[in-house]
Amino acid sequence: MTDIQADLSQPMSRITTRPALNRQRGAGITPWLYLAPALILLFMWTYVPLIEAFKLSFYQWNMLPTAPQRFVGLDNYRRIFALSEMRIALCNTLLYIIGLFPMSVIIPLFVAILTQDLQGRLRTLYRTLIFVPMIVPPVVAAILWRWLLSDDHGLVNNLLALAGFGTVGFLTDPHYALATLTWITGWKLIGFSTLLFSSANAGIDRSYVEAARIDGASRWQIVRDIRLPLLSPTIMLLSMMTILFGAQWSFAYISVLTNGGPLKSTTNIFYVLWEYGFETLSAGWSAAAGMITFASFAIIAFFCLRLMKRYAVYDN
Repeated sequence: MTDIQADLSQPMSRITTRPALNRQRGAGITPWLYLAPALILLFMWTYVPLIEAFKLSFYQWNMLPTAPQRFVGLDNYRRIFALSEMRIALCNTLLYIIGLFPMSVIIPLFVAILTQDLQGRLRTLYRTLIFVPMIVPPVVAAILWRWLLSDDHGLVNNLLALAGFGTVGFLTDPHYALATLTWITGWKLIGFSTLLFSSANAGIDRSYVEAARIDGASRWQIVRDIRLPLLSPTIMLLSMMTILFGAQWSFAYISVLTNGGPLKSTTNIFYVLWEYGFETLSAGWSAAAGMITFASFAIIAFFCLRLMKRYAVYDN
């Protein structure tokens, strides 16, 4: 009886808190169990290769399984910075990013705003014209543009000849090749960016627009004071994606259409990584260039995220 009385004499809070603590511990572990497969795959396919590439950047190796890896320290990094083609690739990467901004951010933004009130067949036609380039595979799109822009029998040059102009080497002239590939890459991105802007624009609370109209605001004032501020998170997101991935998106078109030429005028940092790794079999150089690219874009991404956090306007 004394033991039972001792148990009953314990505070009820001490008895009831144990199951509650167990439930809290279980609730804390359960989300990690659901995330575990994705985290394991992310670690295995992203961070492990990244660590291996960082280690390889200090070695010289021709990628043959039987060939030894020779430690060279920072020589790969010094040689990479001394190469003239690396400086050309970095400059072209910047030009790709700048050239893609109008087609990945500015034009889709205005298209989404100007077509927000379309209805019926016009809306269907607009969506078809905008989204068709997005669903065409990059290699198929590259082959199509190579036929259209051919110097000998390309449709574009035939039309220019009918208009009295000479043949333009869109893919063979260093003065036009980079602009041509930038246009092709942007042509593919317009549909994706317009889709994001249209979705964000449709999500704006209609009461803001109606209140502004009641107060006598013009359409331009509504766009300037309501739509653009509330679209700022999407604008900054697409701007960041263009900076980080714009040159990478052009890789397929460089590989199929120009192979980095003519005279290295269309190469960029991502194509140089591929050349070092799979054409010249300079795995150490490719890894070193990849680490430089990773570090540079990581710093850029950090500042872009800080800008988004500071200047983006959210509808709370």
